[in-house]
Amino acid sequence: MKTMCQKIVSITMAILLLLSTVSWKVEKHYCMGRLMDVALFSNVETCGMGVDSLDVSKKNNFSETEKSCCEEQVAYVEGQNDLKVTIDDLDNSTSIFLIAYTYSSILQYENLFKLPGSFDSYPPPEIVKNIHLLDEVFLI
Repeated sequence: MKTMCQKIVSITMAILLLLSTVSWKVEKHYCMGRLMDVALFSNVETCGMGVDSLDVSKKNNFSETEKSCCEEQVAYVEGQNDLKVTIDDLDNSTSIFLIAYTYSSILQYENLFKLPGSFDSYPPPEIVKNIHLLDEVFLI
């Protein structure tokens, strides 16, 4: 069960890292208010009725006040590029928190690292019979 949970957590963290570092671009092309095309990571295909599709002679006569029937929307989310955190990036309150957290977590396991006390007050039992000789078991 523990290994399965570790695998799930590691896969989830890898996916989160991938999704946070990738830049996302979604383009939508509307023609007369209707969604015509959606493109992810690439340029959208136009319907051919926009200002860009007009020939040069008509494009020169096209005034700024006239509005095209087509509209393009671009949603762009930039991914993270700098994943290295240095000690210079931390402000004072964050570094105090990290020091306090590390100190408290080390103190939590302090009793586990102590060596056991001596057994001077508990003498070993007296050997009544030599069991190795009785059972004829010898280390070679």
